[in-house]
Amino acid sequence: MWVFCFWGGTMQAVVKIGILYSTTGPYGSLGREAQLGAEFALHDYRRNGGQKAELVFFNPHADLAAYLEGARSLMRDSGCRHIVGTITSAARKEVIPLVEKHDGLLWYMCPYEGFEANENVIYIGSCPNQHLIPLFEHLIPRYGPRPYLVGANYVWGWEMNRLARELIVNAGGTILGERYLPLEETAVERIVADIAEKRPSFILNNLIGPSSYAFLAAIAELGRRDPAFLPENCPVASCDLTECELADIAGGAIGQLSALSYFDGLNTSENVDFKARLKAWRPEMGKVSTIFASSYTAVALCIAAIEASGSDDPVMVRQEVVSRSWPSVLGNLVVDPTTNHAALPFYLGRINAQQGFDLIASEQAIPADPYLITSRQKPARHLRVVQS
Repeated sequence: MWVFCFWGGTMQAVVKIGILYSTTGPYGSLGREAQLGAEFALHDYRRNGGQKAELVFFNPHADLAAYLEGARSLMRDSGCRHIVGTITSAARKEVIPLVEKHDGLLWYMCPYEGFEANENVIYIGSCPNQHLIPLFEHLIPRYGPRPYLVGANYVWGWEMNRLARELIVNAGGTILGERYLPLEETAVERIVADIAEKRPSFILNNLIGPSSYAFLAAIAELGRRDPAFLPENCPVASCDLTECELADIAGGAIGQLSALSYFDGLNTSENVDFKARLKAWRPEMGKVSTIFASSYTAVALCIAAIEASGSDDPVMVRQEVVSRSWPSVLGNLVVDPTTNHAALPFYLGRINAQQGFDLIASEQAIPADPYLITSRQKPARHLRVVQS
């Protein structure tokens, strides 16, 4: 639970925080989940007596150019010095130059491909040494180093698959195939046919939105025809697939894997308390996703740091953020002052029949290494296996 301290009478009446998510379009389910997480953070703040912050929403409708328009509107017209948002890395990279120009702070809370550290961005989402590397440490010994890589045709897919190639080569393995699809492309038949022919040991899925859902549904059908492609024999593993998307996969994807920093079913005191408060707010809410939890965390941390510093000045807020640990549903959050990245736990989940995930492996908070400077030099860590 977040503890807020309140501003004195010398502060401005209200500080506005921009929320920049596409709640429509190919990844609209993720944007809606993120926006709902932001709204819950504001609700919790108000429930604790807070009155000094409000949220200003802008929906870019998954149009890359509109993200820039949205960031400009939030900062110039609404007076927001802080923006929580963007889902895709393409959108994040689009708005960062404008945030820099206005001396603002962007709070980014999605898993991403790393190789970035910007003084105008606080990274609450995991980077590759917090998701991809521990994922491969789990997969390679169990299934072998002969994966097939699929990805969205933009920076997330390109960089994640590039890192996967490096990890596999270093493990003495072979990449059996590598294919890309646009964000809204759902014609996956040729890729699935190629996978069926090449028979990889596992599949790394870096698709997003409808492409990912169509691909997972097609792989499930392939598994029904050929048991070699059932999840227990050739799993599909993702680093961005969440609870809020599972209903969009035709026929389901039971047994497939996702590596994230949060799952709904975590049995931690922070999560039990978080879900109890959420149930009181929205009794109809289903399972909580990492997108919801991370967006909540970003907004709550932004407000708490503003109040603790007594100012919404981004430099002062950033200094406050990196000066201490912050209790959160993701655990005690520590943000590295050099990279602005949060240390985050690693959880590996297996999709179950209830449109959720069963936890099968975990690791406590991993310090972020966005440029993989130290991660390439360290021996493999040992994950705590929860289920086989």
